[in-house]
Amino acid sequence: IFMEIKGSKPCCAVIVAGGAGTRMRTEVPKQFIELCGKPILMHSIEAFAAYRDDMLTVVVLPSSQIDYWHELCRRHSFTISHRIAEGGNTRFGSVKNGLSLLPDEGLAAIHDGVRPLVSRKTIDECFRTAETYGNAVPATLPVDSVREITDTGSRVIDRSNLRLIQTPQVFDIRLLKKAYDREYMPDFTDDASVFESAGHAVRLTEGNAENIKITTPSDLAVAEVLMTRFDEISQRARTK
Repeated sequence: IFMEIKGSKPCCAVIVAGGAGTRMRTEVPKQFIELCGKPILMHSIEAFAAYRDDMLTVVVLPSSQIDYWHELCRRHSFTISHRIAEGGNTRFGSVKNGLSLLPDEGLAAIHDGVRPLVSRKTIDECFRTAETYGNAVPATLPVDSVREITDTGSRVIDRSNLRLIQTPQVFDIRLLKKAYDREYMPDFTDDASVFESAGHAVRLTEGNAENIKITTPSDLAVAEVLMTRFDEISQRARTK
């Protein structure tokens, strides 16, 4: 059972969906590929709407895809309220454009549009942690062995000291907007790296292993199985 953090800071979500279908080997942008009967992006939006019904959501899309997205919403009778921001030339620019549509105070979750399996627990933990510490970044432990390439070959790295970073990454909006008020740098690989470059310490929280980023056909197949399974468990719980 999760207690929504109503009555505290306003909660917002910026869902970045600027991908193409290159690694999916399809002409359809990956965020629009159907997963269990609807586009992946719709599932991602639903995850935040299910957590908090007053969530202010901004979806960032390339300008060339906005009309098609509106058509998909009509086709699937998708009525969850959200604003649209045009994407930039980089993810950094896209997030910056999305932030411009948010209020100056509150908490903002920045989320990949192709991570539809983020759990309610992960969202809740991120918002709660960010409310206390100013930011929260979900992470999981790697399960595979990891090696680092060196000049002479490679060497093993202690994976217990490593974390795999996910989204949503949640931040105090005022601090995040200030962090994004700078020029893009190539080492800005995610929002946490931008926030950290502004002098803030990054706070890691526990992510969920199922929260995969769908970028390949095998990712999509795994997501289909997981989502079908979750739907079955949820349906059984409602009938008890």
